[in-house]
Amino acid sequence: MNICIISGSARANNNTIRVAKALKQLHHAHPATIIDFQQYDIPLIVHGDVNAEALTPFQQQLCNAMIAADIIYIITPEYNWSTTPEILNWLHRFGERVFMPLFDNKVFALVGVSTGKGGKAPALHLTGILHKIISFMDLESIVSPKLFESHYTKDVLDENGNLLGNTAYEKGLVNFVEYTYKIAERWKKN
Repeated sequence: MNICIISGSARANNNTIRVAKALKQLHHAHPATIIDFQQYDIPLIVHGDVNAEALTPFQQQLCNAMIAADIIYIITPEYNWSTTPEILNWLHRFGERVFMPLFDNKVFALVGVSTGKGGKAPALHLTGILHKIISFMDLESIVSPKLFESHYTKDVLDENGNLLGNTAYEKGLVNFVEYTYKIAERWKKN
């Protein structure tokens, strides 16, 4: 299994990168690539096109990781009860037919991140958007029904993604990864 982990916050010192690093550690037996949105450079629609033949290094890394992936984790902070503008713009700009291979034959797994208690709303929002992309382009992908909410993220993960001893958090994260992997194994069998 190839894993793509998208850390969807463009802010410096964000919490999504902590979760991304923790997920990568939990997938130590599989190739896993982290795409860090701190490098994000996808233009808004009024600022120019995204040319699939002339991608920036960040855009090319994102495309390569998604194409190679069997599982794509999207980690979103809770941003005014939704996901980030960068994630929305990325899905809007890349959710087009020219980029179909990025979204086809994948298992998407969603993580909502909060500095307190929260994270479910942006993950649910992304579920709807991904379902629309999959349906509109008639793709063979699935969005995992199990979400993970990373509560009090700085209290449970250090900046390198190491767990800080919160047993409930660790159990929930491991369960989420195991569930996602089982879904991917079943999906890839057929």
